[in-house]
Amino acid sequence: MLRASTDMSWDFYCHQLHSYILRSGFGSDVSISNALIRFYVKLGSLNGAHKVFVEMPHPSVVSWNSIISGFVGSAQFSKALGSFLELDRSDIFVDLFSLTAALAACGPLSLLRLGRSVHSKIVKSGVENGIVVSNCLIDMYGKCGSVEEAMVVFSNMIDKDIISWNSAIAACAKNGDLKQAVCFVQQMPKPDTISYNELINGYAQFGEMEEAVEILSRMPNPDSSSWNSIITGFVNRNQAREALAVLCKMHLENLRTDEFTFSSILSGIAGLSALTWGMLIHCCSVKRGFDTCTVVGSALIDMYSKCGEVTKAELIFKSLADKNLITWNAMVSGFAHNGNSSRVLELFDQLQLERTVQPDEITFLNVLSACAHNRMPFETAFHYFKIMIEDYGIEPSIEHCCCMIRLMGQRGELRRRAVELIYELGFGGSALAWRALLGTCEGCTDLKLAKIAAAKVIELEGDKGYAYIVISNMYASYGKWEDVKAVRKLTREEGVRKIASYSWIEVVPYSPS
Repeated sequence: MLRASTDMSWDFYCHQLHSYILRSGFGSDVSISNALIRFYVKLGSLNGAHKVFVEMPHPSVVSWNSIISGFVGSAQFSKALGSFLELDRSDIFVDLFSLTAALAACGPLSLLRLGRSVHSKIVKSGVENGIVVSNCLIDMYGKCGSVEEAMVVFSNMIDKDIISWNSAIAACAKNGDLKQAVCFVQQMPKPDTISYNELINGYAQFGEMEEAVEILSRMPNPDSSSWNSIITGFVNRNQAREALAVLCKMHLENLRTDEFTFSSILSGIAGLSALTWGMLIHCCSVKRGFDTCTVVGSALIDMYSKCGEVTKAELIFKSLADKNLITWNAMVSGFAHNGNSSRVLELFDQLQLERTVQPDEITFLNVLSACAHNRMPFETAFHYFKIMIEDYGIEPSIEHCCCMIRLMGQRGELRRRAVELIYELGFGGSALAWRALLGTCEGCTDLKLAKIAAAKVIELEGDKGYAYIVISNMYASYGKWEDVKAVRKLTREEGVRKIASYSWIEVVPYSPS
């Protein structure tokens, strides 16, 4: 019954069956627990699946594989590999499904050494020549940047299917070997749409948009993914206007657009803060019925937030039935960038109560940024910093470190403690950390600390311009005009120049009422 209800997506009945199973004392039955894990994985509730799993007295390899595959399917690759390594250390032998799931998790994280270790286990098990395993190996090596090893696996394959060829094309295209990717397309028996799409993605990734557009014009049956790749390529190169032109062409030729078309174009519009275009695309997404889709909804939240319309962004957020972590992060970021720090913390507290979504490093970066930009008490920020490390096991990144430095800089007595933090977190060799510290010195009188930070920025990054400007300004605030002259003379002698900044604004034509 549980399997049938899962296949029919009868979620309510599955929950009822789970309650009955617990009341009846069948919760320790391996096959029943495996069926429950499968249900929760399909539902997207990895927390529910994991809870069933940890309560099993003797999980089987099928139980482990279900959890590992579930984590991979929800892009929680670190957790997938953590579970795989735990399985590998247990008394249960890993099987083919465990190994291929581990390979699928290694690729996106670029864990080449671990991928090689899994490969060696596959060789020892004697299944390295299977088509499915070989395809997974090619994919893993390609995503880890080792094209040579991917090509060795590909060339050693006795039988190759279309997935083998496409995996080899993708490995070459993603790593810049575009000529070899083209050769594979020409050599393979029957290239399909995916083959050409991988080529387009490769050319777009490396900025060769003319070639990408040329392939699109020559391929037999381009689909929406083909056009989406072109749009995404332009957006990633900050050419949102060209991306909009491609979208207009799709519309004129009555080509099918999907949720990824809208999310990509909205990302480009968000970068331009072009509210008028954003509202137009929003209307189009409503017409196509994609506005309630999680992917498009998240992109709309991001677009409206970056255009300063955070109220509209919040309305969309509240209207979405299904919210993933990207949706939550987009809304948290929206409040943070629009200066509404109280709503950032309120939303974060709501997120902590969610059963199926957990905050990640991006969530905490937005929370800490909100604390820094809105000059909240350092103790508040440190509370969230501590939660990130202790409760969620997230290792601080350089961005988290820089946020904490800025917060410490707002409290003069903590500024020197920031130096200790830089070394404690292992960022003593990062110019970004010292640049952040130098930035906090601009509005203070701690010239000694500023000189230390400036020397580090010059040593690690070679950016003398910024360091000289900060030191010169601080000398000026002290009234040390001779020192100011000396720094400016040094700036001229070394040919250091400050590059003028610029920005884009959207100009809406005036129309008299």
